[in-house]
Order: sequence, then structure tokens, then C-alpha cells
Amino acid sequence: MEIIFKEFTIKTKRKYEIVDLTNEVENFVRNSNIKEGICLIFLPHATTCLIANENEENLKEDIIEKIKKDFEGNWRHNFIDDNASAHLASSYLKQFLIFPIKDSELIRGTWQRILLIELDRSRERKVIIEILGKK
Repeated sequence: MEIIFKEFTIKTKRKYEIVDLTNEVENFVRNSNIKEGICLIFLPHATTCLIANENEENLKEDIIEKIKKDFEGNWRHNFIDDNASAHLASSYLKQFLIFPIKDSELIRGTWQRILLIELDRSRERKVIIEILGKK
């Protein structure tokens, strides 16, 4: 078994933004020469999250509207950082995704993309990819 690690950063531009990471992750998996295993994508942040879903503009707007509807409010944490909704949303969503790898390719659904959701404001975000598998 081998473990291969990559870390990169992206810069988000808005409080609510969805960024497609699929190509970056798939290129890393392909170039890793791992034939079979698993791929972990992880965000070491408390105000962003990852989902696997379709990268379609109307759906992305719907996802953001649902997050706003469910999590924006007059929360106590806002007196400290004014980002309680981001912390709450990321607590209910997740900061990681795991995909199987077969023949050096991620196994994912036809429309599934790896999407980072920015929940706070324009920030530089770390993305960690770790592959565990065999060549």
C-alpha cells in the first residue's frame, strides 16, 4: 500500500461560492499511478464544506439559497466574528469526501463533481488530497 499526499490552495471571491475541484483531483489521481484504492479530499477549515453534486448553475444557486434559508440568522457567535451561519452550515455538511479509485480513475456518478462551498467570505482555502492504494 502506498500513501500519496497533495496540498494546494484556492482563493474564493465571495461569501457564498461553489468551486469545482474535480479536474484538479482527477489529474492528481491519474498521475499518482495508484491503480486501486481510495481518495480522500479534505478541507482543514470550519467555514467551508465539500459536496459531490452536479455543477449546474441553477442547482448551485438553489444549494446556496437552501444554505442561506437554513442557516442565516441572528446567532450569538455573530457578536464575535459575524460568521455563525458559515460555522453552522459546515457543521451540518462536511469538510471531506472519499471516492474509490479503480484503474487510476475516481469512481463517481456521471453528474457528480467535487464541489467546494465557500460559506464565509473571500478567503484562501487549503485543499488536501490523500490517496491510499496500490500501484
